[in-house]
Amino acid sequence: MTSIKEQAAISRLLSFLQEWDNAGKVSRSHILDNFIETNQGKTGPELEQEFSQGASLFLARLVTCLRITYMTGSGLEKLLRSIGIFLSAVSSNRYLIEFLEIGGVLTLLEILGLEKVKEEDKKESIRLLQVVANSGRKYKELICESYGVRSIAEFLANSKSEETQEEVQILLDSLVHGNPKYQNQVYKGLIALLPCASPKAQQLALQTLRTAQLIVGTTHPSIVDCVLKALGTMHLEVQYEAIELIKDLVDYDVRLPLLKGLVALLIPSIKTSQQHHKILTECPLLQLTAHPASFLQQAAAAKAIRVLALHSLRVAEEMLRLHVVRNLMAAMGNADHSNSQRLASLALQFFVQTFPVVEEHVRRSMGEELYELFLRYGEDLYMKIDSIQTDILAVNEVNIAQALELSDLTDGNLNFPCGPVDPNQMAYITHFQEEDPESKE
Repeated sequence: MTSIKEQAAISRLLSFLQEWDNAGKVSRSHILDNFIETNQGKTGPELEQEFSQGASLFLARLVTCLRITYMTGSGLEKLLRSIGIFLSAVSSNRYLIEFLEIGGVLTLLEILGLEKVKEEDKKESIRLLQVVANSGRKYKELICESYGVRSIAEFLANSKSEETQEEVQILLDSLVHGNPKYQNQVYKGLIALLPCASPKAQQLALQTLRTAQLIVGTTHPSIVDCVLKALGTMHLEVQYEAIELIKDLVDYDVRLPLLKGLVALLIPSIKTSQQHHKILTECPLLQLTAHPASFLQQAAAAKAIRVLALHSLRVAEEMLRLHVVRNLMAAMGNADHSNSQRLASLALQFFVQTFPVVEEHVRRSMGEELYELFLRYGEDLYMKIDSIQTDILAVNEVNIAQALELSDLTDGNLNFPCGPVDPNQMAYITHFQEEDPESKE
């Protein structure tokens, strides 16, 4: 037989639930305000005590209301925050299960794709999905089985709020950890994000891909083309993350196509160059700012090649066999993009200073006068040479692959004019915050 105290508690609960059931939009908003204010941070047992062991009854009403009203995009934030109090409470697994049984995950994912829903409401949905994913492997699998990766990735690409995009990154990072059944699905979803139009989404996808790559352990063939295309951005923070990912990928089975792709980017296609020249001829005002993606890729490829070469002499030797010297010299002759000239010159300096066979062939191809200018001015060479010297670089035919077959590129045959390489020099010394202003074009 229930005590008078218990009967009073039950009566209060029933009265509260009846008030909710009979309340209109404004009244429910006030109820939610009060609930959020008084129950934020409470544990599961504390919520049960607050609702006389009937908290699940109120949670069911909240989720039902959410499923009825979410299509309109009206009043979602308070509903989602209230549900979040239940789901994030300590010792509240029963609430999570009840939420999922009513179709909570599908509702949260559908909210992400609705145009009528505000960005803040979508961010609350992402936070609830984080709570679900962080509850364990089976919950991560449930999100993925509900086509969650696609919905979440599309939302990341389309979101206009960097703060919200960072919340999405946290969710994707959670989904790739401890989720062996679907970790490849998340990995592929991140790769699919790389061509999107949002620089922030690209940056976050590249960051998360580095983690995902370590977890998955194998590569998807499409990652090479996608990451190389990401180098064509004018956003240096994206370019930085792309190069960091490239540094990781050279240790995987895509090493050869990746290096080939980087070397090939040093020479933009004739069609692209002709189109660019025509545009500048017709509109001279664009000459200061108009650089096609291929020129941005060219400059970034030169930067990446130098970073990789500094990081590993074995990788540097592989690139020599892929004609990197010839292509770097050609990039130095690109009078339409001074940043390509500068970064290619820096990269070539390393190869000349490190490999005697490269020094010999470059000196012979450039001629003494141009070679002396190269040694003296380095990355500023492009400001010191005339059109004839630029043409010499652009049409060079240096081919040291055959010479390499006859040479033994051991440590004894390497040049170290400045002594052992400082570990600090092996770092990414062309960080985007220290980049030349022209590269922001």
